[in-house]
Amino acid sequence: MDLDALRNANFSLLDEAVSDWSTLVKHLETLKKNAEDELHQAANKADWAGVNAQVTKEFIGKTAGEFTDAHTQATTIHRILDDTRGELKNYHQQLTEAIESGRKQSLQVIGYEGGFTVTSSGPPEGRAQKDQDSKTEITGLRDRIQGILDKATESDDSAQKVLKAIADQSQLGFADASYKDRDTASEALKQAESLANLARKNPKDLTVEEFDRLNKGLKEYANDDLFAEKFATTLGPEKTLAFWAGVNDPRTGNYELGQERQEQFDDLQRNLGLTLANATQSDSGAMADWKRMMIDIGEKPVYGNNVGGPMGFQVMSNLMRTGDYDDQFLKDYGNKLMDTERKLTGNGEHDNLSWQHKPMDPWLNQIGEDSGSDPLTGFLKGLSNSPDAATDFLNQEYVSKDDPNNPFERDTDGNGKNGKVTLSNFQYLFEEREWPQESNLKGDDLHTGQNNLALALEAATTGHPAGEMPTADTPAHNAEQAKLMESLVESIADDPTRLTDNSYMSDSIGQITSEYLPDINRSVSDVDRDPKSEAWQEIMSLYPVAGTEAELDHTSVSQLLFAVGQNPEGFAAVEVGQKDYMGRLMEYHLNPDLPNELRVSDDYERLVEPIASRSGEISGTLRLGAQEYIGDEASEKDKEYAHSVAQKKNFISGTVGTVVGVGTSFVATPWVGAVAGGAAGTVSGMVLESVFKDAEGNAVSDAQKTGGKVWNEGWQQNIKVSEEAARNAADKYHLDAGDIGSTARESARQGYLNSRNILEGQAPGIIAGD
Repeated sequence: MDLDALRNANFSLLDEAVSDWSTLVKHLETLKKNAEDELHQAANKADWAGVNAQVTKEFIGKTAGEFTDAHTQATTIHRILDDTRGELKNYHQQLTEAIESGRKQSLQVIGYEGGFTVTSSGPPEGRAQKDQDSKTEITGLRDRIQGILDKATESDDSAQKVLKAIADQSQLGFADASYKDRDTASEALKQAESLANLARKNPKDLTVEEFDRLNKGLKEYANDDLFAEKFATTLGPEKTLAFWAGVNDPRTGNYELGQERQEQFDDLQRNLGLTLANATQSDSGAMADWKRMMIDIGEKPVYGNNVGGPMGFQVMSNLMRTGDYDDQFLKDYGNKLMDTERKLTGNGEHDNLSWQHKPMDPWLNQIGEDSGSDPLTGFLKGLSNSPDAATDFLNQEYVSKDDPNNPFERDTDGNGKNGKVTLSNFQYLFEEREWPQESNLKGDDLHTGQNNLALALEAATTGHPAGEMPTADTPAHNAEQAKLMESLVESIADDPTRLTDNSYMSDSIGQITSEYLPDINRSVSDVDRDPKSEAWQEIMSLYPVAGTEAELDHTSVSQLLFAVGQNPEGFAAVEVGQKDYMGRLMEYHLNPDLPNELRVSDDYERLVEPIASRSGEISGTLRLGAQEYIGDEASEKDKEYAHSVAQKKNFISGTVGTVVGVGTSFVATPWVGAVAGGAAGTVSGMVLESVFKDAEGNAVSDAQKTGGKVWNEGWQQNIKVSEEAARNAADKYHLDAGDIGSTARESARQGYLNSRNILEGQAPGIIAGD
């Protein structure tokens, strides 16, 4: 900063800017509150259906979020401007005082473009005797002024860098980077450059102390937006890959690091992954170049063509196991990754030997047991945190039936002749891919890649990250999610061993199934989907679907439920979900205040009969799966099921508030009511209390049970809770509903028993003697 610029500074414009930003922050605080209370929360409670459920509700939620981000960004900018103004005014005052003190010593300060001089302005008499003293005074004043200018320059430059960094974070909308003052933001940028320069070192030269500093810094700043962007762009894509590969490569020769810090490599992987994921959310030009280049070098050796080493995809994918990466980056990365898979496998005709771990390969994954050599394993884990990108990727075409090099043939029309078929990424990965073999230290086979595929499927079909439960903000299923669900159900129905031989996927498949219960209950109603049919209109009203329906057929759903039921965790997700759904359906449809346009019938027993019957059939089919898994010999296997059901209580108990919505969304989105709003005091809450009580008792029982006994006990439990649900719903509204409990009991009994006939391909009907 020039001397004259600071000496003659007019702070009135800066004062006005700070004042304007202060006013804006106050206005945005009000808008943020209104957007949350009057838009967002109201939208969550509204009766959404169809396109409104998919688009409008989500749009309102995002709009409310933009107001929050706008307030956050404005607050940060105001703080930075206010800090900078205060400092510059202080430096201006210091400069004025320094110049005045020099004047009193007959010293003159003259500014010019790029610098300033200090000269003696005293009379010539006696100057010779005072030359030495003058030089000392001139030097002292010069250094004092230069120090003031240096600090003012640093203050001004740091503010400019921070404000530019914040502005670059988001091209559209607002950034959510929040800082208490300018120095905090400036320090984040400084730390990013410093730590990135550490990571740019040759990994074999990285000391233990430097490793600790890097790991600690990334952990501290991983969620800091400005730090993440600056760290990633300073390090660069090539050095990012070289760093992580080199740290894990025994050939780098960093024996000390491997010996002293091996047990902390997993923390470094997590922290580095979280930082890079955060960085990809930035819209800065430098980060756009970073993402493009990272994809471009994905299929190249990280050490260069002459030296070799793992491919870029193999390294980067392991850093995707943690964090929420930018959706578009994941989509572009996934497309290029599958291009490489096609090249290395002949479109899937043979194994991918390039991604098979070899003895001298670096162990690129430190989180979990697999080696990380197959990049699809880490990438799919990354997709499990990013639902939109997962949906897009799994629905993408892998190979076309028109491709002359397509190796996949199937009999698609039942004429006994095979023909080439188009496969999506989902179909290839779930049905056809030969996954590289992995084993743990005990020699047991690992299936981390397939398990991560199931997690990606969970995110892709449900719209929320895998391992989480839906909330009031989770959008209704859209057409692409429903399409993927249809493909998943069709695939398992076509060959149930795709799931039963890979039961480690069943927890995710079970959760997916539980979030499509409205669609599933529609499908087992055996009513043609004729929009003009009164019967189909009634089914749509009986089982409302907020977004796009996954159009499933009854036989396929039965095969899905039977397969899922053969795994305790998968069973628990659907069984508990269906019981909760049944209770909410009864509470919803028996409500005498339900608007006429939503009412199916005034005949309460007619309403309860199909709800209890369909619920009974779904539970019965699940229990048949459990019976298959437990077998004919009495064992402790039934306790696995009881324990898994009891564990679901943890997702519901402890929640507070009221059930989300009073309209269609109350029953159109399974789990949301129980998890987001609380189950206490509702019909479904009473149903689940009974289910959990039975499960907790069975889990601690000493008795061993056969599969047949478990199926019979399930029958008794099902008719009991169905009767309780109907009676509790009628009691809640003080209805004169006749013998509604008996209707529910008999309907549930018949539906449960019908499940066996339907699974075996027979028509449902009355079973004599039961």
